[in-house]
Amino acid sequence: MKAMSPLFSLKTGLSILAAAAAFSGASAMAAAPAEQPSVVIVHGAFADGSDWAKVIPLLQAKGIKVTAVQNPLTSLADDVAAAKRAIDNQPGKVVLVGHSWGGTVITEAGNDDKVASLVYVAAFAPDAGQATGELGHDLPTPPGIARLSVDKAGFASLPAAAVAEDFAQDVPAAQAAVMASTQGPIAVKAFGEKVSVAAWKTRPSWYIVSKNDRMIQPALERSFAKQIGATTTELPTSHVPQQSRPADVAKVILDAVAASK
Repeated sequence: MKAMSPLFSLKTGLSILAAAAAFSGASAMAAAPAEQPSVVIVHGAFADGSDWAKVIPLLQAKGIKVTAVQNPLTSLADDVAAAKRAIDNQPGKVVLVGHSWGGTVITEAGNDDKVASLVYVAAFAPDAGQATGELGHDLPTPPGIARLSVDKAGFASLPAAAVAEDFAQDVPAAQAAVMASTQGPIAVKAFGEKVSVAAWKTRPSWYIVSKNDRMIQPALERSFAKQIGATTTELPTSHVPQQSRPADVAKVILDAVAASK
């Protein structure tokens, strides 16, 4: 029998090792669990990303990557662009959360291949072609909205008393005072800008109704939840359940994450 050349033996051995490594890698990839979705949170008007400071640690404790968007609140298009940048920066699937005005933003920004599901927290959920300002006209004006102050540049904000009494009436007074000082005024024109697409039509949604809301009528929130076919939770809270009942809000988001794997 003719002797095998050393060079041939080396090449054969390397080929076998490479094939084994490739098979092992493929097996490991097949066995690895699907990556957990990230959570991107879009705050509402009269707030900023710190509005979610109580919920974020609860999600992070479960190993979830969380990003709180800082909305410019200068227009719907600008806020949608900020949300889309955050979505683009995630490694995989995204559970997109929106509070109040943020619900309008996620309704449009959620039309992204990365977005697996939507969570609305006391939020607007317009249909395509609707503007936020058109919603709920058949209901009484909420007390907090009646107290809005608009400056000469066209930006609306809430007086400190309105934050304490109508926006966050179930948090300690000292905390409400901080919220009033850190609030983000919103361009009034944003409420007249229409969404071009409704992401909730093609994605599963969750909705938290705030039963004691004085910024959006609870009846309107319930109608949104029904319209979008959301898994609905009602909490006995003000407009900011993420501040007064963070564990309950985190649980709803965790349910959406678990269902989106």
